[in-house]
Amino acid sequence: MKGHIVNLPNILSLSRIVLIPFFIYYYDRGDIWTALGVLVVAVLTDWFDGRTARWTHEVSDMGKILDPFADKVCLATVAVYFMYIGELPVWFVVFVVLRDLLIFLGAAYVKYRHQVITTSLWPGKWAVGFVSMMFLAMIWPHPVFDRYPLQEFFMYLSVLMLFVSFVQYSLRFYRIVKGLEYRA
Repeated sequence: MKGHIVNLPNILSLSRIVLIPFFIYYYDRGDIWTALGVLVVAVLTDWFDGRTARWTHEVSDMGKILDPFADKVCLATVAVYFMYIGELPVWFVVFVVLRDLLIFLGAAYVKYRHQVITTSLWPGKWAVGFVSMMFLAMIWPHPVFDRYPLQEFFMYLSVLMLFVSFVQYSLRFYRIVKGLEYRA
């Protein structure tokens, strides 16, 4: 693997996974502001890990794997939790988890069989951003979120971007497997 395994960008990605149980703990206790703060920090680590890697010239193969893995673990965990407490529909959670599982398996396959570590695609980054906005809209204790259906807006926008990114990842994996030109 190229690059250092232990560096600031990878620590930021890993911290995102570590923060999620704290978010669930505080949200479950009714400590909305602390839960919101933890979630905001987790979202910010997603924004900063890649930028930090590029700024410090510490882009690593481990980071290319860890960052999207952290995204998938965090999104799936929070989505399943919100489904469990009745805040998200089952179909949405099944869609998110199944899509992420298929992309993860596809990436693992092309890494194993073709020695290619795929990078994140912009539609996937936008999808994660919209899901994060949905989660924030769900817990932010502000009257505007009660008056306007922002949770539903971001949920359906997330579904659209998750689908678009799934198609793009599928096409990328297909091109790699078929030996066609691949651009990282």
